Amino acid sequence: MPKADTPTIGRVVHYVSYGTPNGEYEPLHRAAIVTAVYSDAADGGDVALCVLNPTGVFFNEHVRRDNNFAGGTWHWPERI
Repeated sequence: MPKADTPTIGRVVHYVSYGTPNGEYEPLHRAAIVTAVYSDAADGGDVALCVLNPTGVFFNEHVRRDNNFAGGTWHWPERI
């Protein structure tokens, strides 16, 4: 059985967008659904995501986990 913090297919996570190079748009957190899990995902490795944006969806493979919220990464949703 996977640990509670191990990503599995169908789980909701946050994807951090890159923003723009000149800062016109800041990186934003977007809801994403895990669509594939690669072998090292439990150790912060890659997953594939379906990212949900207000204007549509996109798919991204081999996305790394980063709890520092770097652009182009995923993390577990913050609890408020």
